Amino acid sequence: MPAVREAKDEAFWADYLTHPDSFIATGRRVFSHLPTDPRCRLCAAPCAGAGGAFMRMIGKRQSSTNPNYCNSCEKVLRKHHGGAEIDGSMLFADIRGSTALAETMSPSEFRAFLDRFYTTASGVVVEHDGMVDKFVGDELMAVFPPLLSAERHAARAVAAATALLTATGHADPGGPWVPLGAGVNTGRAWFGVVGEGSYVELTVVGDSVNVAARLAAAAKVGEIVISAAAAEKAGLDAGLERRSLELKGKQQPTDVVTLRVGPVR
Repeated sequence: MPAVREAKDEAFWADYLTHPDSFIATGRRVFSHLPTDPRCRLCAAPCAGAGGAFMRMIGKRQSSTNPNYCNSCEKVLRKHHGGAEIDGSMLFADIRGSTALAETMSPSEFRAFLDRFYTTASGVVVEHDGMVDKFVGDELMAVFPPLLSAERHAARAVAAATALLTATGHADPGGPWVPLGAGVNTGRAWFGVVGEGSYVELTVVGDSVNVAARLAAAAKVGEIVISAAAAEKAGLDAGLERRSLELKGKQQPTDVVTLRVGPVR
């Protein structure tokens, strides 16, 4: 019966996403330390290099229908079509002035530039126990469920944002090789599987996700704009400067804390 199936799928995702000591989560932590990208977005198993060769020996390989996942995890996504509402943290980061940058490069050069950003961002997110939800053009969307870090998901998201801006050169004397702004928010969201047939995707949706995107849009180059809720959950210094932002689509101002990586420009 559809209602029974939906309840089972919701129970599966609620358990998977909120139990950091689960077998699946332990495997993901191990796989994340093996080379090389690209990786399965769910279990972090490498699909290339020496790590990919080892994965193929144990029966895990890149899916032939959806390269974002390994064949084993794709089967899980197809079996458990649905999701659950959980508390988690979201990170958005996007390139500032990408249109102007594209004008200075050939299409192939710009693709290589974006690929470098994607690779760098993916590595940072995995290292900080997050999952890449998607790359949309010049923007990263990542989610940090309690899967691997229990109640520390907000701290992980903030640390990942800081590490990403550092990895892209914002603290370097010569400035970043790709100019980024980032936003972090914590709240309730629906996390689960969307799509039909042979192509399914994990995603996260909800107002808290939209707020994270708006915070990233409000960030200047080298800034991380963090909602007050995420800052409190992450244990950031209560003495940090706070301000209120008028975010598009929100009726009430949103209280935020801003961190910077590198000098004010």
